[in-house]
Amino acid sequence: MNSCTILRSVLLSLNTSWVSNQRRWIRSAPSLYRTAGHTSNTTVHHSEATLGKLRSLNRQFDRRLRSVYQRYADGPDHTVFQGSHHVYIVEGCGIYRMGHTEEEQDMVQVFHTDCAGDVEGTIQRVRLSATESILAATAKNSHKEEAKCVVIRLDNHNAPQKPMLILDNVFSFEWASDDVLVYTTQEGLQCRHVFRLHLTNTGNQSELLYEEKDPEFFVEVSRSRDQRLLTINCSSKKSSEVWLIDSKCPFSPPTQVQPRQPGLLYHVEHSNNLLYILANTGTGHEYQLLRAPLSSPAMQHWKPIFSPGPGAVIKDMEMLQDHCVITGREPQGQLQLQSISLKSPDHGTVLQLPSWACAVETQRIGTVDKDTFSFLLSSPVHPPIRYHLSPAHQRPLSREHAFQHQHTLLTECHTTRLQAASQDGTMVPMTLFHMKALADLSEAPLLVHVYGAYGLDLNMSFSPEKRLLLEDNWTLAYCHVRGGGECGVSWHRAGCLQQKMKGVEDLSACIQTLFQSGVSQPALTALTARSAGAVLAGALCNKNPHLLTAVHLQAPFVDVLGTMQDPSLPLTIEERGEWGDPLTNPQDRDNIASYCPCHNIVPQLYPSMLITAYSGDSRVPLSGVLKYVERLKKAIQTHTSSSSRLPIKGNVPTIMLDLQPGNDHFGPEDFDQSVSETAQQLAFFYTVLGLEYKGSQQKMRGKRKRTIK
Repeated sequence: MNSCTILRSVLLSLNTSWVSNQRRWIRSAPSLYRTAGHTSNTTVHHSEATLGKLRSLNRQFDRRLRSVYQRYADGPDHTVFQGSHHVYIVEGCGIYRMGHTEEEQDMVQVFHTDCAGDVEGTIQRVRLSATESILAATAKNSHKEEAKCVVIRLDNHNAPQKPMLILDNVFSFEWASDDVLVYTTQEGLQCRHVFRLHLTNTGNQSELLYEEKDPEFFVEVSRSRDQRLLTINCSSKKSSEVWLIDSKCPFSPPTQVQPRQPGLLYHVEHSNNLLYILANTGTGHEYQLLRAPLSSPAMQHWKPIFSPGPGAVIKDMEMLQDHCVITGREPQGQLQLQSISLKSPDHGTVLQLPSWACAVETQRIGTVDKDTFSFLLSSPVHPPIRYHLSPAHQRPLSREHAFQHQHTLLTECHTTRLQAASQDGTMVPMTLFHMKALADLSEAPLLVHVYGAYGLDLNMSFSPEKRLLLEDNWTLAYCHVRGGGECGVSWHRAGCLQQKMKGVEDLSACIQTLFQSGVSQPALTALTARSAGAVLAGALCNKNPHLLTAVHLQAPFVDVLGTMQDPSLPLTIEERGEWGDPLTNPQDRDNIASYCPCHNIVPQLYPSMLITAYSGDSRVPLSGVLKYVERLKKAIQTHTSSSSRLPIKGNVPTIMLDLQPGNDHFGPEDFDQSVSETAQQLAFFYTVLGLEYKGSQQKMRGKRKRTIK
């Protein structure tokens, strides 16, 4: 993924929201739970008392998590969408609909994953044809990467219809017309082929429309908001290229917007025969909004119409009939919406959002109101609230009040934005959520979050388990380190390739700044990271283990060097733009070797770790995770084997490996399995940090405090 996918994330499109997870069911696979260690005298051996407490806490958190999830089950989400004649609801493994004037009891099922054959998993994407006569939906098993696309003709029958056809290994798809479907196929983790399917009364004809030759590029299709254009988006870590299909002539060859060139990233929208282009052609190679005629789309015709102010960045855009709505971030990370008149783009209106707002989720399926932009605002501890933006109205921003139960309100919650000075003087933004005043957080347990890769923002959408921790008086800290996308394209580039260690320095500075500001202490601090975020977390544990007491890594990418030296793995070639190529570039190899978590483990006292891995994960090879665990275990054993270095009893680090079946890199889609996994993580944090769990309250046991060295 490259920086352009800040706007339309390819990988995250496979992941689904916490609300939808509750509505899915598949038979839970039994988990294989084991600890890394031996039964002899080793640093990773668990006493029966410790294991007993973990099991007891696990059960308690499992019950409470189910209650917390249920509390927010009726919140707004985008599993409901509008057609021209019906309202559609995605529920579990089915799609239901009812007329606009009908009641919920009139709802009928129009699709179920059973019709896809051996699929027992989840619905990934749904698209209606222009006249709402045909529905296409992808469904996949939870333990497979590839999805099946089922095409069904919609009529007045009150039962799910037999599929017109089923397409295998489909990743993205859009309707060019009522009888033309354009889709990409997925081979492993790569998408390089685009097909055009023509549905006729005499049969269905499919032809290859586009083939990507460069293995570093990923291809997907999307549709402009006004439904006029389909776009074939070709993206690598370093550049992008877009081809257009006009729905007025869906059988014409695709038209290229601008040929790919190193360093150029762009994304295209359309309105009134004009292309609106987000491209990193602004100051410092940041995104700006440009415009060009549909008939002359090449770069020499691009004219800038909006650039963000100093320190601010553009994250996305939505085209309305007469306005463009820009989603951006202010210099300290605050979300911002700005409405720009297409007739007078020099005049923009900044729309005030709640100070707690951290995540925006938009709806892009079904029919679209050309004058209104609907979206959800949330934070890790604030459940989603739906807003409507109509720039032409006197009061353009309105908020729905359907989900205003007392338990969702957090008037006593503080959202604090801080900055930490990194080793080279760069100021790194942080977002904190806490119940007590900042000055009263020295004894509060702290959970630190980090990602810092691929130019992606740290996930800050609503998470019921984070709300649970906040209600238990935890402080939640989100560190927006270099390598991520919170501060723009340059922020990503300042933390990738040869600069990857900058993200580790940023993370260390953030944690130390929190301690110096009176927020928590090392003995009460836990760190959580997933996937590529584990690179920074693991490197920090090698470099400054004394800053942390507990660490949770999920689907962790910890053997960067070993993975990037194996071109047979599905993502190695595609990801060279993020990590480098250690096979052909000695400088890249030395750089990766300098920070790779798996290759820099030394004998010392590490934080206790819970590592959750998935045996069939094709993005993160299990062999690297197992190698990391074994080396950690050996390093801790070596350190503690000397009697002069024996730590105080009770502070010996615990290394736990939770090895789950399947390839759920993004976490289990099955609700029961997801709750069980989260309960285990919370039980681990409370046990290692020495916190007594008392229902909705916790208190610290007597525990030796550590200081920053």
